[in-house]
Amino acid sequence: MKNEKAVVVFSGGQDSTTCLFWAMKEFKEVIAVTFDYGQRHKAEIECAKTITNELNIKHHILDMSLLNQLAPNALTRDIEIEESEGSVPNTFVDGRNLLFLSFAGVLAKQVGAKHIVTGVCETDFSGYPDCRDVFIKSLNVTLNLSMAYDFVLDTPLMWLNKAQTWELADQLGAFEFVREKTLTCYNGIIGDGCGECPACKLRKRGLDEYLAEKEGATQ
Repeated sequence: MKNEKAVVVFSGGQDSTTCLFWAMKEFKEVIAVTFDYGQRHKAEIECAKTITNELNIKHHILDMSLLNQLAPNALTRDIEIEESEGSVPNTFVDGRNLLFLSFAGVLAKQVGAKHIVTGVCETDFSGYPDCRDVFIKSLNVTLNLSMAYDFVLDTPLMWLNKAQTWELADQLGAFEFVREKTLTCYNGIIGDGCGECPACKLRKRGLDEYLAEKEGATQ
């Protein structure tokens, strides 16, 4: 039997869209929430709108522009994306998931949803501290205490690599949808993206790995 209601933290990217399809399977009612924090490309928000409209999902867009003022970096400014061995990439926004999940919790309580679904992942997390399982578990307790409400933070991708995330999308009947209609690219190109930015490279590497495994399994 399906659970009653869930709020999905939704960016319109590969991971959150896979989580959206997962939630649609697991819950009777699904609500999506997108945060406008002055991200590098407004195309992300437009993509999220398009997907939720197509899937007939109620969609909230919350203004989080204060985050842009506090944490300027390559994800919130048109500056070069940099990655270096042993340090967090300059696409990391301090406090982003803490704030997003906290505000998602406020919304969830208002709409009577106890489940909050997020696509954070420790397997391919690029060193982001707020994508770790220990952070999610800690925040789950904090949210419950802060609002005297029994939230459950669901992380269906936590222990999956990108190839396994593609596999999950395929199992959910959403493979082509995710491949063609989501926006992962840091340069704002929907689908397979620019092919050059770190997000596109990670996405393509996972896709190639999954397709190779799938082809091998059918031979």
